[in-house]
Amino acid sequence: MAFQATAQHTINIDATLNASEKTISIKQQITYKNSSEDTLKEIYFFDWANSFSSKTTPLGKRFSENYESAFHFEKDEDRGRTDIEKIYNNSAVPLQWQRGDAADILRIIPETPLLPGDSYTFNLEYIVKVPNDRFTRYGINNIEDYRLRYWFIAPAIYNGEWQVFSNKNTDDLYLPPSEFSIAIHLPKAYSVTSDFDVVSETISDKTKTTVLSGKDRTKAVLYFIKNSNFETIETDKLKVVTNIENSKVNPPVQALMIDRVVRFLDEKLGSYPFDKMVISQTDYKTNPVYGLNQLPSFISPFPDGFEYDMEQLKTITRHYIDNTLMLNPRNDFWLQDALQTYLMMEYVDTYYPKMKIIGNLSNWWVIRWAHAADLEFNDQYPILYLNMARNNIHQALTTPKDSLLKYNMNIATGYYGGSGLKYLSDYLGEDVLNESIHQFYIENKLKQIKSSDFEAFLSKRTDLPINWFFDDFADSRTTIDFKIKRVEKEGDSLKVLIKNNRKSELPVSLYGLNKDEIVYKTWTKPIDSVSSITIPAANIRKLALNYGGEIPEYNRRNNFKAVKGLLNKPIQFRLFQDVEDPNYAQAFFMPIFEYNLYDGVSAGLRLYNKTVLPKAVQYSLEPQFGFRSKTLVGRASVKYTQTMNEGNLYAMRYGFSGNYYSYDRGLFYKKFTPYITFAFRNPDLRDNEKQYIDLRSVNVYQDDDPNNPNQEPNYSVFNMRYVYSNPNLINYFRGVVDYEISSRFSKLSVNFEYRKLFLSNRQLDLRFFAGAFLFNDTRENEDFFSFALDRPTDYLFDYNYYGRSEDSGLFSQQLIMAEGGFKSQLEPAYANSWIATVNGSTNIWKWIYAYGDAGLVHNKARGTNAVFDSGIRLSLVADYFELYFPVYSSLGFEPGLPHYDEKVRFIITISPKTLLGLFTRRWY
Repeated sequence: MAFQATAQHTINIDATLNASEKTISIKQQITYKNSSEDTLKEIYFFDWANSFSSKTTPLGKRFSENYESAFHFEKDEDRGRTDIEKIYNNSAVPLQWQRGDAADILRIIPETPLLPGDSYTFNLEYIVKVPNDRFTRYGINNIEDYRLRYWFIAPAIYNGEWQVFSNKNTDDLYLPPSEFSIAIHLPKAYSVTSDFDVVSETISDKTKTTVLSGKDRTKAVLYFIKNSNFETIETDKLKVVTNIENSKVNPPVQALMIDRVVRFLDEKLGSYPFDKMVISQTDYKTNPVYGLNQLPSFISPFPDGFEYDMEQLKTITRHYIDNTLMLNPRNDFWLQDALQTYLMMEYVDTYYPKMKIIGNLSNWWVIRWAHAADLEFNDQYPILYLNMARNNIHQALTTPKDSLLKYNMNIATGYYGGSGLKYLSDYLGEDVLNESIHQFYIENKLKQIKSSDFEAFLSKRTDLPINWFFDDFADSRTTIDFKIKRVEKEGDSLKVLIKNNRKSELPVSLYGLNKDEIVYKTWTKPIDSVSSITIPAANIRKLALNYGGEIPEYNRRNNFKAVKGLLNKPIQFRLFQDVEDPNYAQAFFMPIFEYNLYDGVSAGLRLYNKTVLPKAVQYSLEPQFGFRSKTLVGRASVKYTQTMNEGNLYAMRYGFSGNYYSYDRGLFYKKFTPYITFAFRNPDLRDNEKQYIDLRSVNVYQDDDPNNPNQEPNYSVFNMRYVYSNPNLINYFRGVVDYEISSRFSKLSVNFEYRKLFLSNRQLDLRFFAGAFLFNDTRENEDFFSFALDRPTDYLFDYNYYGRSEDSGLFSQQLIMAEGGFKSQLEPAYANSWIATVNGSTNIWKWIYAYGDAGLVHNKARGTNAVFDSGIRLSLVADYFELYFPVYSSLGFEPGLPHYDEKVRFIITISPKTLLGLFTRRWY
């Protein structure tokens, strides 16, 4: 399908800002030219301004999926929408039109089909309500400045099929290059800033009219600012209009940096086809340079000017590419992202070759010893990608943008793509890639293209095979992992057998080393399983694959083979966790501090092998001294995680753990647990649905309690658990089926949790628990193994109790939402036969909830008892920090009972690992 390089459509807009209503009245004329070979009976348009109109649009659902609640709780009048008044042709005849279920896509039917090569003019009159900028950073802010991105109705592309899709806050509106003419009427207090040329500007008593024009444009981003802080930087190539500021860099230096960036891009890509480019602080914050440069300026580890340079570089490069290379930004965007990151890496190599990933912190004596201090700034790109790959939630570069996890969309995909182009460049050698990118840009800017066009273009400029990059690197989520299988000495040569541990066909670099000196380097052909290569043996003491790190490899720890000497890699001990150094077998140690009521503060040393990125095999040894118990306590564990790239079964984890702590004053327990976990998920990683099967044997040995002669101190429990989890902001569901068996009892329980956030902002939390003993030979002695109504005994030592054996005082008021889930302490407190409870709560105002619990508790001697409680719940951070105030229960009106302060319950989480979930649920 051929496309025009010139403007395909003509878009004329007459827009009037009504500042008091926060609306824009628009009269628009679109002349649509059918450049396809098909007759079009209907034309599709983007109406993304209307994507803000309700909580149930694809945009509203996307906010909920990302746990971004501001849009859901916003007032209707601040969300934004499009009110269409009429759509007609040039003869003023009304046209049929409709919105689909998505609400932000228009289908308009011309009165006669549009033949190939013909044009048709649509006239539209509508009012756009501008949304608040807190949702996407675009819209109206609290000082009534306007930043407008998707504010007008725009024609979709037809290239054999309609390229039309909904707004999902992925910044990927796909418009053909069009010719714009825009007349804007607004209060004269505002100034207009845009990429377009200013044709005229007239001012009356209260109104300013600005006329803008632009050809071959795919965007029409406008800024209406009362006190504009945009400044124009004149370079030899184009004007850069920007309001990105940095108080540490004076204006002349800022201008020099912008000029350098523009010259760099002109050299690497080619000339920019427009005279002006607007670079705003909003653009940068929407797509920042992730890393330490996002720290507050007063603790920034980077030298003055570097951050400003990187901010301008990333934002200008993004505009440079997006405004000129017409790739489908939803389904074929990866090449744009990869080129942006690659050009940033090239820029840093050129102008900041010695810049470290942690900046000036690498010179601090307390950090200088760490491997992180040795890493170059560009090393951050493969590391941030590997964060996802090691957690097995990476996605192929070619994944559509709206199917990516937020972290992958914003960070990992572009960083992996840029690292991949570095990989390809090193493999091709002799600047082949840079020259190809430059020529490809010159020949294809402002044309509709696909990433496959770049592949075809590049393959003509080299004799080396490159299909592996597009097929096995870009179009697959298979990670990269090579290892040296064997080395054989053959005369004055070495025969090296290299194995590709993955189902892919990729080349790898092979280095010959003499201590730290590189004496030889070559590239292999693409390897799909095992391949041999023969190299000269002179002066080589060690062989290494990917020694320079030019390949974003999943595991570089198995890349070494000693030719002379005993160890492939030396052992290294480091204080505190560090970035992985593949040149060493690393072990770390660090001081740790914990607390429980009986051991008090326990301090010790943790010896472990986990780096910043997770590993398949992890061990941890944590001896501690309890200052209250005056005893050596602690834990140890080892686990192996096997990940799968394909299918629903994505991980299997095998492990063993052991604990030794106090469970009461002067009393200790030992717990040993071998376990295996099978983890399943939906292949669509944006779907939060996950399933787990846990098998474990919990073996507990306790000191005899002289005050409890009936206690069973030593026991073993085999536990099998199935967990189904599908958490979302709007609908949250989790279900657990749990089976336990030991020599004295066997029990089965189910636990279902459901949380619903309604369109009315009402939230309903429901939880159902039911459990029954299949047999129980422990009834006569105690309730240690019984089901608990409000405070489980935790005989498996799973819960993070701060005072697990307390029955009075503050620590007895800690609430663990397990088993019965009651908040009031009622009788009977335990069930030695069966139990069934329902827990519910609903919000009264914001984070204030009313809760209620009801249940049946059956004991063999007492029979069945019905119990209930109710009260007020303060959910300051749901599931992490909550307070429960009982009001009325089976005991009566509880605030009127003695010692009411002892009846208040609390949930509090201080575990960093658990709190990390607040971050990961938004990004992963």
